[in-house]
Amino acid sequence: MLLSNRTPPVLTMIRYTSPSKIKSMATDRTTATSPQRRPMSAFEARVSLVLALASQASYQSQRLLFDLANETTKYLFPKRSGSRDLEEALMAVPDLETLKYKVSSRKEGYEIRELEPYFVAETTMSGETGFDFYGASQSFNVLADYLFGKNTMKEKMEMTTPVITRKTQPVMTKEGKWQMSFVIPSKYGANLPLPKDPTVRVEEVPGRVVAVVAFSGFVTDEEVKQRELKLRNALKKDPEFRVKDSASVEVAQYNPPFTLPFTRRNEIALEVERKEE
Repeated sequence: MLLSNRTPPVLTMIRYTSPSKIKSMATDRTTATSPQRRPMSAFEARVSLVLALASQASYQSQRLLFDLANETTKYLFPKRSGSRDLEEALMAVPDLETLKYKVSSRKEGYEIRELEPYFVAETTMSGETGFDFYGASQSFNVLADYLFGKNTMKEKMEMTTPVITRKTQPVMTKEGKWQMSFVIPSKYGANLPLPKDPTVRVEEVPGRVVAVVAFSGFVTDEEVKQRELKLRNALKKDPEFRVKDSASVEVAQYNPPFTLPFTRRNEIALEVERKEE
């Protein structure tokens, strides 16, 4: 009884529109607005992708997250020149000074680089493995102290990339030790500050030729072993280069810890030499 004296419910006031007319209206709207829309840039697509994937943090594994990114970027992320594959296209590195090199050739799954000489501050890692959290964080802090003023000149140097981790060759019966190093800004040349901490060494790394493969995600000892083995096997088939007998694996990490796994850039490198004619 009371409802009969009130304004009819909103749903009874909606004008019926046939499906064919709705489709026609949608087509007209698309036609009218599409010329005014600006194509999505690579940067905007990347931001959209990161925001979309960040919302999927409830997924249980990093690999599942990357698989989602793989499918999403087929539609949102345009092909970028210079990127070897989708995984590498997603990687980002900080805008910091890094190693100088020339890519001499690109192979299936890796590339050959000619590295210029550079200086590093290096320390021996305390952990049993190269990438356990305690040993890595402790070594990182020791090197950061040197870079940010714990040196003979009290000089605060700029941060660089990458952070390099390598295992030294075993001597006699002793196992090789893992070493972590920071690249020292090139502006200092050989006139660089000396460390006050005796556990930090400053060394010049000579120019050399290396085979490099890039990958995303977090670095683990098992990941390093698998990728090193795969790179060594690939180089056995290389018609120009072979792994040097004294070569030990180097791992370069370019990103801070808070970087999303699928946008991190890591690299495995092995020193190589030309095969004899």
